[in-house]
Amino acid sequence: MKTKVLLIVTTLLLSTSIFAQRGVRIAYVDMEYILENVEEYREATEQLASKVEKWKLEIEGEKKEIFDMRQTLLAEKVLLTNELIEEREEEIALLEKEMLQYQQDRFGPQGDLVMQKLRLVQPIQDQVFSEVQKIGKNKNYDFIFDKSADVVMLYAEKRNDISELVLRAISRTRKISAPKKSARSRFEDEEEEKPITEALRIRQEQAKEAEAARAKSAEEKRAEQLKLREERKKAYEARRKKLLEEKAAKQKKTKEEKDDN
Repeated sequence: MKTKVLLIVTTLLLSTSIFAQRGVRIAYVDMEYILENVEEYREATEQLASKVEKWKLEIEGEKKEIFDMRQTLLAEKVLLTNELIEEREEEIALLEKEMLQYQQDRFGPQGDLVMQKLRLVQPIQDQVFSEVQKIGKNKNYDFIFDKSADVVMLYAEKRNDISELVLRAISRTRKISAPKKSARSRFEDEEEEKPITEALRIRQEQAKEAEAARAKSAEEKRAEQLKLREERKKAYEARRKKLLEEKAAKQKKTKEEKDDN
């Protein structure tokens, strides 16, 4: 980080010397501010937060189910055969493995949470980058920084903030919040926004379709796992019930024989 900051400062000093005669034009954008004002990003983030809570509840529910199964097995071990005990232990181990895999699929480094966050941010970041390039060329800026990135900005004049200008530029394809009355409003005289392009509209629709297909596939896989789990559980419970009935019948018969004698 220190090396990066030193390199940036050095570059600025050299650039200031090179462009001293005409002056260096510097601006910055605040990506966090831009994202907060893109309504589709904010709404999608809220929906993702709801999904995260649902995933957490599912994982907690599975942990409780596994715990209850272990406690039940511990209490009934004296009544079960070794075969049924081993079968139940394997079932519990399998459920625990599925639960850990599900947790990894949702919250791991390549899980749904990380990937969906990237899918939310990436298109907007790409568009911001594209608009910044255009603004930089049109306005003859020498440097444009991202305030929310790793670059340490110890001081920044509001008049150098072009975030509102970028928001106005991307509003042709995205719904954004009403501009706040601040220093950013000095860009209100910019050119009229152009309508959404057909290519971008198609790309947005394809992204939504891909996300829907992936979500559907994940839900189908999850439903299949739950179905198999229920089938295994029912099969075990049927065998357990039969065994207990056989033991109860055997004990009853033994008691009757003793009573006859």
